[in-house]
Amino acid sequence: MSFRTFPTRHGLRHLPLLAICALLAACASVAVPPLPRGDLPAAWRNAPGIAAPAPDLRGWWKVFDDPELNSLVDRALQDNLDVRQATLHLRAARALGRASGAAYKPQLAFQTLSTPTPQADADFFQAGFDAEWELGLFGRAQASAHVAQADADAAAADLQSARVSLVAEVARAYLQLRGAQAREQSLQAVADAARRKLTLMRTRQRLRLASQLEVERARAEAAQAQGALAEPRAQSAQYAQTLALLLGRSAPPAELLDAKPLPALPESGFDSVPADLLRTRPEIARAQAQALKAVGELGLAHADRFPRIGLGGAITWATRVSGVNLGGTNHTAGVGPVIDIPLFDFGLRAAAEHARNDALQAALLAYRQAVLQGAAEVETALAALHQARLATEQANAAGEAMQRSARMSATLRRLGQADDLDIADAQIAFAKAQLDDEAAREREGLAFITLYKALGGAPLPEGISE
Repeated sequence: MSFRTFPTRHGLRHLPLLAICALLAACASVAVPPLPRGDLPAAWRNAPGIAAPAPDLRGWWKVFDDPELNSLVDRALQDNLDVRQATLHLRAARALGRASGAAYKPQLAFQTLSTPTPQADADFFQAGFDAEWELGLFGRAQASAHVAQADADAAAADLQSARVSLVAEVARAYLQLRGAQAREQSLQAVADAARRKLTLMRTRQRLRLASQLEVERARAEAAQAQGALAEPRAQSAQYAQTLALLLGRSAPPAELLDAKPLPALPESGFDSVPADLLRTRPEIARAQAQALKAVGELGLAHADRFPRIGLGGAITWATRVSGVNLGGTNHTAGVGPVIDIPLFDFGLRAAAEHARNDALQAALLAYRQAVLQGAAEVETALAALHQARLATEQANAAGEAMQRSARMSATLRRLGQADDLDIADAQIAFAKAQLDDEAAREREGLAFITLYKALGGAPLPEGISE
C-alpha cells in the first residue's frame, strides 16, 4: 500500500512543505563498501633471473619484428566482426549512459483526448501539456548514474576483451602458419634425403653391397618422410583460413600463402608490477563494473523504501464538439508536488534491499576472484614460457651439433673416409634436429603470446584511457 499526491488538471493536492522536509530528514543513506584490490603477489614467482624491461603491453607483438604480423594485427583490429560488434555495443551503452540523468530532469509532454458524452450526442476534445520533475532524492539519481556507468564500463571491458583475444589469436595463428610452413620445408629436406638414401641402397643392392632388407627399410623411411608432409600442408591451409576469419574475410591474403621464416623471439623481461593487472585485464575491469552496478542497484532498492518526490503541473484546454459545431472552450491549470510514499507492502521492498545487498557482496567476491584468476594465469604463463625458453636453448644446441656433424660427414666424404650413404644419414639427422628446433621456437612464441593475453595486452580502443 502506498500514499500518493499529484496535481491534476482540475485542482491541486499536496502536503505542507514542512511535512516534505520532515520526510527528507528521515531518510538514511545506503552504506557502500569500497571495492577491494584483491590478493596480489608481491612479485612473480615464475620469472627467475629476468630483469629486462617487458615489451609494451599495448604493442607487445611488435617484439617479433615482423612487419607482416604488425599489418595483420592492425587490419584485424579494424575489420574483425566481433570487435566491430563490441564497439557498437559500447556506443549504445554510452549513449544510454549519457541520457541516464534525463529521468531526473523536468519532463514535458503534450497529449490530446476525445471522450464521448454519456448521451453520445457529442464529444469532449481535450488537449494539454503535462510537466513532471522527479527530484531523484534519497540517493536515487546517484544510484541510477552508477548503474548506467557500470553498463558502459562493462561494455568497454567486453570490447577490450575482444581486442585482447583478437590480437592474441592473430599472433598465434600467424606463428602457427609460419611454423607449419617451416616444418614442411624441413620435412621436405628429410624426404629428399630419404629418397637419395633409397637410390643409394638400390645401387648398393645391385653391387651386392646391401641386402633386400636394407632396401625395404630405406623404402619405408622414404615413404614415411613423404607422408609426413601432408600434416603441415593441411595445417598451413587451416591457419591461413583462421587468419582470414579473424580479418573478417572469406579468403586469406595471398601473401600468407608464401612460405616465410618463423618469427624470432628475442630475450625479453617480465618484471612488471602485479598492480598492472588491475589496469590491463579486461576481465578484472568487467568484474569491477559489475560490482559498481551492484552498488547502484542496492542504492535504487534502498531509495525505493522512501518517498518519490517531485514537482508536477498540467494545463488543459477542453471543448465540446457536436458534429461540426464547437462549444465553448475551457481550460484548467495545476501545479504542485508529486509524492509517492510507500506505506505497507508486506516487506517486499525490505526483501529487495537485502537481496541487492547480498548481490553486492557476491559481486565484490567475484571481483576478488577475477584478480586472483588473473594472477594465477600470469604465473602459469610465466612458468610455461620459462620452460619453453629452456627447451628452445637445448633444441638449438642439438641443431648446431647436428649441423657440425653434417659438415664433418661432408669433409670425410671429400677425404674418402665416408660415402654418400653417410652423407644422406647426416642430412636426415640435421633436418630432424631442425624440426625439433623449429617446434621448440614455435612453442616458446606461443607461450609468449599466452602470457601477454593473460596480462590483457592489446591496444586500447578510442575513448578508453589507462
